[in-house]
Amino acid sequence: MNISKILVCLIGLTISSLSTQAQSQKQEVDQITTTLNYYLEGGTNNDYATLAKAFHPEAMMQSVGGNGHQNVNVLEFFKKGMKPGPRQNRTTRIVSVDVQGNAAQAKLTITYEGFRFIDYMTLLKVDGKWLIVSKVFYKEDL
Repeated sequence: MNISKILVCLIGLTISSLSTQAQSQKQEVDQITTTLNYYLEGGTNNDYATLAKAFHPEAMMQSVGGNGHQNVNVLEFFKKGMKPGPRQNRTTRIVSVDVQGNAAQAKLTITYEGFRFIDYMTLLKVDGKWLIVSKVFYKEDL
């Protein structure tokens, strides 16, 4: 086999490997997006059961606001505060997703009339399923 045939084979293997990695990365981002949408859709529709599918049972939520630093269990917070009712008048957006192996982070915005929440989510792939393990957020007046 001459050198040009070897190079063609190596280039072909490299392209194939990169394509497989890109496809795998896209699948992970799609699964993370599904998890994030459980959170966003559950909140928009006042549906605790849907929202809860997004979070690890021990997930914590932190913020700093008028009451100082807050650190609470996410599911306990939403279970107490979320009441069935009409759909929330808000716009949601997944701004970015960054994934490396079994860890990921995402930035979300939830915009209401007059203010917006900016959420930073940390996710882990636990037993083959992406779950939010922490939420840090900021409320911005518009």
